[in-house]
Formats: sequence, structure tokens, C-alpha cells
Amino acid sequence: MPSQAQQTQPHDELQYLTLIQKVLDAGETRPDRTGTGTISLFAPPSLRFSLAGSTLPLLTTKRTFLRGILEELLWFVKGSTDSNILSEKGVKIWDGNGSKKFMEKRGLAHRRQGDLGPVYGFQWRHFGAEYVDCDKDYTGEGVDQLKEVIRKIKEDPTDRRIILSAWNPAGVWYSELKLVSVFLMRVADLTKMALPPCHMMCQFYVHLPRTSDPAERPQLSCLMYQRSADLGLGIPFNIASYALLTHMIAQVTGTDARELIIQLGDAHVYRDHVEALELQLQREPRPFPKLRWAREVQDIEDFAYDDFLVEGYSPHPTIQMKMSV
Repeated sequence: MPSQAQQTQPHDELQYLTLIQKVLDAGETRPDRTGTGTISLFAPPSLRFSLAGSTLPLLTTKRTFLRGILEELLWFVKGSTDSNILSEKGVKIWDGNGSKKFMEKRGLAHRRQGDLGPVYGFQWRHFGAEYVDCDKDYTGEGVDQLKEVIRKIKEDPTDRRIILSAWNPAGVWYSELKLVSVFLMRVADLTKMALPPCHMMCQFYVHLPRTSDPAERPQLSCLMYQRSADLGLGIPFNIASYALLTHMIAQVTGTDARELIIQLGDAHVYRDHVEALELQLQREPRPFPKLRWAREVQDIEDFAYDDFLVEGYSPHPTIQMKMSV
């Protein structure tokens, strides 16, 4: 493990490395859905990453696929559920779960390849709408949770319900018929998804200015809960993705990003990742990069790939790990 000696402020990445070591040392050996097998720890201490000063917690002890993280996040924000859109851009992270073979195994053989069902982006932008397929236009359908989060941060910043949820087990909605609200029940959305959400929900918290100085802006923190956490491949993506999302929402709400907190449920290492992670544990973290904006963006839907300028990212080399499907 990298030494913390002579560091006045421990590097935030050390929390991640320490957790991996703890799982390897004390985790429980368990079978899993993919058949690979894991070493698992339940509900470890939260991981906390400072976002102050435009910091982007992009892990440095191995090169992280930043382009893939950004393209996937923008895909979520647009409410898209077609993995072919990412694949055509060279981002193959959903190809396995969007394959015809995997869909058939999930009982979704009627779907075309790449149609993942009502996954993350659909829930963020159209929660409660009835999912048909990834090609349908859902404009105006369901609850736009992301827009509601942004509205509350601007208009009601002390609200304790500034929440974005991807977990939709019941799928309840209602229609207005004259003066009568008719409640309808449909098949659970989770069963329609190629893969139920791992990062299930997040809550935003606005830290109000402590003085009357107009130059002091509100600050924005995000707490994310993840039920299933692949420490080798998934978590580096998730840390960066929710940090970027917090920075994006801060940009469009006139706040400054402050902190990302992540609470994990089942934190695990796949057994075929052990050797690669042992190599990663030998590396010393380097300074996190900074996120700059190419232009000022006022609407969350207007962000484009070229708006994100990541400066000062100098990681250790890539470490290859196989994705279990």
C-alpha cells in the first residue's frame, strides 16, 4: 500500500486503495450472478472526495477511461437506453449487457440488440412512464427527476428531498379522468432492464453561504448509494461520473461543487481482478486533475463532450481487467 507518511492531508484516492486491501484481507468469498466469484465486504465506511477548487477525482493509480465516462454520463442525461449509441462511439462498456445472448438470458428476447430497457437515463428523465422500447420518444412522459433536482437546488435549496433515483421496482402511475384519479399498476421496471441499477440513487445538499458577502456562492454536495460495487472496474467509473454530474449541476445552478460521498452496499473484488489490483496497490496516488469549462452552460441538456476540459491528469499506466457479464 502507498505510505501516508509525511502527508499533511492524505490523498483522497487512498480511501479507495485502503478499501480494496481490506476486502482482499477480510472479505467473504461468495458466488455471484456472473459465475466469476467475488471477495465481498458489506457496507464499508463511506468514501469522501473533495470537489473543491474544480477538483475531479479521476483515479491516478491506473489510467481511467475518461472519454467512456463522459459519453456514458451524457447518454444518461439525455435519457437514452440504446447501448448502440455508445458502442458506435467506441464506448463498449454496455455491449455485453446489450447483446442478444444476454437479453435472451434475462427473458428479454423480444428486444433488439442494444435495447437495455428502462435503465438509468430513462429513470432519471421519465420516471413512471411506461417503457416500450429504446426508439420511442418519451418527451413529456413520466417525472423528469433531473430537472426537478435542478429546480429545487435553485428555488428550495434546503429541501431534504433533492433526490435522483434509478431504482423503480413497482412502476406505479396514475391518469386523471375528469375529477377521479385512476391508479394503475404495471410490470415492475426492474424486470424490464437488461441490468438493474447498481448506483441506485443520490441526494444533493446545498451548503448555504455563511456570510452576506455576494461573492460567496452556495456549495453543492452529492451523496450516492451503490448497492453493488465492482471495485476493480466499476467504482473508478462511478466516482468520476458522479463527480462530473455534481460539477454539471453546480454549473447550471450557480453553485460550486464541494464534495462527493459514496456509500457502498456489497463492495466486492472479482476473483480474476485480484492480481491486477495487487499491482495497483503498489502505486502512489498522484494529484487529481482539475475540471474546466469550455463555455458557460445554463441548461443540463446543452452539455456536449467538448465542454469538459480536464487539466493535469497524469496517471500511472492502464491495468487491464476483464469485465464480468
